[in-house]
Amino acid sequence: MRRGFHVLFWLTLASVQPAAAQRTETVPFGDFEHWTVRHIKESAILGGETKTLYVLGPDAVIDGNRAYDYSNTIWASSNAYARVSGITKTSVTVVPEDGPDGKCAKLSTGFASCRVAGLVEISVLASGSLYWGRMLEPITGVRNPYGFMDWGIPFNRRPQALVLDYRSELPATGMLTKGTTFSHQQFPGEDPCLVTLLLQHRWEDGQGNVHAKRVGTAAYLISSTSKGWVKGFRIPVIYGDARKSHSYNSGMALYEGRLTLYTVNSKGKRVPIIEEWGDADTPVTHAILSITAGSKGAFIGEPGNTLWVDNVRLEYP
Repeated sequence: MRRGFHVLFWLTLASVQPAAAQRTETVPFGDFEHWTVRHIKESAILGGETKTLYVLGPDAVIDGNRAYDYSNTIWASSNAYARVSGITKTSVTVVPEDGPDGKCAKLSTGFASCRVAGLVEISVLASGSLYWGRMLEPITGVRNPYGFMDWGIPFNRRPQALVLDYRSELPATGMLTKGTTFSHQQFPGEDPCLVTLLLQHRWEDGQGNVHAKRVGTAAYLISSTSKGWVKGFRIPVIYGDARKSHSYNSGMALYEGRLTLYTVNSKGKRVPIIEEWGDADTPVTHAILSITAGSKGAFIGEPGNTLWVDNVRLEYP
């Protein structure tokens, strides 16, 4: 598994609240006040426009079509810089926006469209997401977008809850859309937003396969429009097999069978994370925090879903 991704590994433990029954600690860049701005020029065949991508990380402006250095942040997103068959394309589904306490993040589900050679318009459905890890840029294919996402960060603590502020707007039409390059289909279904924190114990076997025991799980499905901002929303962490808890919901399930999460092994190769349930007292080695404006996976969702998030922190006893 990858090395050297520790620069901001819990460097902001200074924002601890006064001692009490519980305390919360802000995660790096969890106040959403700092963003890196990237200017990337798309290929001439797509119009040659310069698009702006955002990374939740140090204040900076980067001009030029090059991969982002994630060593200074623990956050990646669905904002994509792709170069497929020599054509450069971007997708922007996460942006900073003014919120009640400074800046926040806005995550949206919608169509990423472009016109090829000024004639043929193509579009895909994309849901905004933020997650702990990194995007392996540039993306060079569209068949398996999760294969370019390196999920998780080194982490060895045991929080008792995830806490954040959020606001949601969901059309809730009861219809889902599957939007791939040249095909759009609609069918009945719901697409709640999803917030998850996964605590894992990972190891690599002799063949380079990465395995994980799921030690702790916190998950909440946001299925309706909120009445303004929901402040200090608390999502408890369930340790051990979450299926045995009365609070279990579908967002807590293992990713096996739904989609595949990837990481980079010690040989520098992208490999799937082979996950299974673990015991509550198993040591934690990695964490994945994921916040998404939809929960159905790549190219499927409800256009118009919008989620704003702010002040992400972890609660400890």
